[in-house]
Amino acid sequence: MYIVDWVVKNMYIKIERFDFVTNKEYSELTKKTSPGSKVMLDCINAFWVGGTICLIGQIFMELYGRAGLEKTEASMAVSITLIGISIILTGLTWYQKIAKFAGAGTLVPITGFANAMSSPAIEFKAEGHILGIGAKLFSIAGPVIAYGVVAAFVYGLVLVLVGLF
Repeated sequence: MYIVDWVVKNMYIKIERFDFVTNKEYSELTKKTSPGSKVMLDCINAFWVGGTICLIGQIFMELYGRAGLEKTEASMAVSITLIGISIILTGLTWYQKIAKFAGAGTLVPITGFANAMSSPAIEFKAEGHILGIGAKLFSIAGPVIAYGVVAAFVYGLVLVLVGLF
């Protein structure tokens, strides 16, 4: 018997066994087999990792300020630095490991957006520049960018209309 046949046979047996399970029995079964959620620990990890990312950004802000950059220029340099670090960590697959540990703590700062943009590009580069990178680059971040553009237009329109009165 091949391994594929064994897996298919066992999957069929499991499906057949759970065919006649009631909703209540299924709920009890999932409670028994599902691992408990560690919400508080997840929140603490997200908090300190996200805070560490922001602390790193603040350290760069101070360093760029001491190097003679004005506040707006230093802010841009910090953003570019954090995006670059995030892309490098994504390419080395370290960002995914950090994100798995910290959850939302890595998604909120600008580094999460950089990871969302670079991850599909790295993953689909084998499919070519047009169909791989070009087509998949915005698969995750595309809706976010579209929402941001539409929201900016609506907010700008509201600001203009309020300014008229």
